[in-house]
Amino acid sequence: MAAPSSAPPPSYEESTSTSNPVPFPYPPAGGIPAKGAPAAYPAQPQPPFLAQPYVPLQTVYIPGPLIFLEHPMQICCPACNQVIVTRISYQPGALAWLSCGGLALLGCWLGCCLIPFCVDAMQDVQHFCPCCNAFLGVHKRL
Repeated sequence: MAAPSSAPPPSYEESTSTSNPVPFPYPPAGGIPAKGAPAAYPAQPQPPFLAQPYVPLQTVYIPGPLIFLEHPMQICCPACNQVIVTRISYQPGALAWLSCGGLALLGCWLGCCLIPFCVDAMQDVQHFCPCCNAFLGVHKRL
């Protein structure tokens, strides 16, 4: 701790003037010392640069669950890795069978109960790859 001095503190004008008698603690950014500033500090020796081996980064894409719809879709086939538009086919599913049973209970048992098997909007949609014929997924109506 410094001993108190008997000199009065500087006035506001003296402390804000540009002619500050206190030298700068660091050399200026340009490298040329300003008037009243000390000379630049000597350069510190740098440790030798240790080259690290280059490791290439590889991005791994993990696809989420693919939701198939009732119309053909453009996707990348996981079997042949080609961008394709799926080929669809219709197969009777739970909705067609339940509709058939419901129509039979209502009295449409002489063949009218088979109408849901002829309507594509009541059947499940299966998606296939047109290139490799791989099964890709199904859209279930019910």
